[in-house]
Amino acid sequence: MTDTSPLPVIWSIAGHDSGGGAGLSADQRAADAMGVHLCPVVASVTAQNSTGVQAVYPLSPSQLDAQLKALAQDMPPAAIKTGLLGDAVLIEVVAGWVRQLRERTPDLPLVVDPVLGASAGGAAFCNDEILWAYRRHLLPLATLITPNRAEACRLLGRPGRHDGPQHDQPDLALRLRELGARNVVITGGDAPSPDWALDWMDAAPHAHGWLCNRRVATRHHHGSGCTFAAAATSALALGHVCADAIVLAKMVTTQALQRAHVAGEGPGPVMASSGQALGPLPWLGIGRALPWQLTHGDGTDTPLFKPFEPPADGLYGILPDSERLSAAADAGLQCLQLRHKTLEGAAAHMSASAHACAQHGALLFINDHWQQALSMPVQPGLRLGIHLGQEDLLALDESGCQPLLNARERVVLGLSSHSPWELARAAGCGASLIACGPVLPTSTKDMPWVPQGADNLQWWVAHSPAPVVAIGGLLTPQDVARFAASGAAALCLVRGLGDSAEAMRATLPVLRQAASKGRIRVSPPSDRLQLPHPVL
Repeated sequence: MTDTSPLPVIWSIAGHDSGGGAGLSADQRAADAMGVHLCPVVASVTAQNSTGVQAVYPLSPSQLDAQLKALAQDMPPAAIKTGLLGDAVLIEVVAGWVRQLRERTPDLPLVVDPVLGASAGGAAFCNDEILWAYRRHLLPLATLITPNRAEACRLLGRPGRHDGPQHDQPDLALRLRELGARNVVITGGDAPSPDWALDWMDAAPHAHGWLCNRRVATRHHHGSGCTFAAAATSALALGHVCADAIVLAKMVTTQALQRAHVAGEGPGPVMASSGQALGPLPWLGIGRALPWQLTHGDGTDTPLFKPFEPPADGLYGILPDSERLSAAADAGLQCLQLRHKTLEGAAAHMSASAHACAQHGALLFINDHWQQALSMPVQPGLRLGIHLGQEDLLALDESGCQPLLNARERVVLGLSSHSPWELARAAGCGASLIACGPVLPTSTKDMPWVPQGADNLQWWVAHSPAPVVAIGGLLTPQDVARFAASGAAALCLVRGLGDSAEAMRATLPVLRQAASKGRIRVSPPSDRLQLPHPVL
């Protein structure tokens, strides 16, 4: 982006923290880190320091209205965030402006961070009238709300507590959606869990589940909620769907916690920065279950399933039947996938493919019919993998997951991913390898995803805990060389291999040479914050 390219504009309508930790100060740091322009709209002025809030002074409705009117004339928003508003009438003013702006931009995102109290304590700045105004005016307009558990309870008319039962957060999110919020994430940073920060994400229609990462060992967390909401708002302004915005916001907030510093006697501020790499990718669970990596693993990023050993030539062939797969094995490919879609003849194709791969020492992945693959007779020398798409993964109930988990010490697990939230889910499952696609436009599947390109593939490689393979649209040696330079462990070839044994034998040396040339150009991951481009 050049200095003449306009940055997306976001409005943050929130409180001014005189201690510089939370509110508009934290929002500004997060927006700068995310590469958007933030317009800081003051709704309330606070007298506070690191030990607590001493007083809150809401602005008058006319003062807030004047700020928003001036911005609307010259700097209309790509997204809006609200923080501390402090007065029921101000909530009505904000709601009125959102409705007015949506007459011109119907899908304008609104992120509501319902700041109902300070984590450090002090003066109260919420009452029943404010809670009613949130429910009546803002929640029905919200694209995303980001309460912690206590705030979620208060919005629903219940006592606000952080230490309630964790399992009720999905139901709290459902109740908040019934009040009109389109998407909800109930953040877990304030919960008493000592080791893990567990957020419940309900981002319809794309994803819901527990979003988990290990807590950062610091007492300095002032402004973490504001940072999360501002980062999510920034991601929405950049064009990401809500599920991806939430994942990216969690990564930015973790980075900000890692850079927190002392300022005063109480908890110091978190510091999001574009000069530092993102925090680690969180794990996303399936349904209401915690991620497998958390419940069945050792709490590290070590794959839960048998490790994937990338092929020496960097090529991964995907074939529709055993005849062509056997030809690819004969030609020397060491990583192969049988993608035989119909059930008819599947057992025979799997058996013949297994025999060919065992003969040549190749790793065989079975797609679509993995249950039958797990029950195949053991063949000496066969290295077996299972590859699942995200839809297949989500179709599994608890009993369906168990056979796969029981086989984890003998089976290599590959999972597809097309977006940051799907990458987080694949990581949460402890996959041996994760496919990123489509990297180029492809006609083999009718897909809604924007092609990842080399930039997103490189982002996947930098943030995935497992080796990444590139898939989708790789047809020529030039394609192979270009995407090998992104650092992928292997490049998946479907039509690019050719349709006959003769074509494969002729094509493979050229493809291997292209992969080798591309690998020479792999650059190390950047130590600066980089974001993927939107995929939907």
